Amino acid sequence: MFAVPFEEIAAITDRSPAAARQLASRARRRVQGAAPVPDPDLARQREVVDAFMAASRDGDFDRLVAVLDPDVVLRAQTAGGVRQQIRGAAVVAGEALFWSRTLGKGLERRPVLVNGAAGVVALRDGSPVSLMGCTVVDGRIVAIDIIADRRRLAGMDLGDVVGP
Repeated sequence: MFAVPFEEIAAITDRSPAAARQLASRARRRVQGAAPVPDPDLARQREVVDAFMAASRDGDFDRLVAVLDPDVVLRAQTAGGVRQQIRGAAVVAGEALFWSRTLGKGLERRPVLVNGAAGVVALRDGSPVSLMGCTVVDGRIVAIDIIADRRRLAGMDLGDVVGP
């Protein structure tokens, strides 16, 4: 690996050395924060998400942790647009169990594709309550994104999932 001085980058990009440093800094942050690329095998993704859902339903903490990457991140948008983020397999597994035992009672869950990846929609009386998209890498869930804001869900086209 070699380093090109910011003065040379500045000349190439027609910017000042300070602006070149800022561009490099933004690029590093963007690369570090890039979303992981999910496994291309959709059937394998579905197996992992189904295992997560079964472990959650059964209240099996150890099985939940086993399908989660140690650094898994869960991002959720709840009522009123409130955003939450938690990280770590044990913490995410604990939240999944809590949710399943409390708010998840009486919900119908259906497998769906969310942005081309395996996910789950939860319905109460035929209306969507939450939409969960999972990113599966190397057979483990590395990211979970949940929308549990009914107003936002109402604006989504979930017709094939919810039905008439």
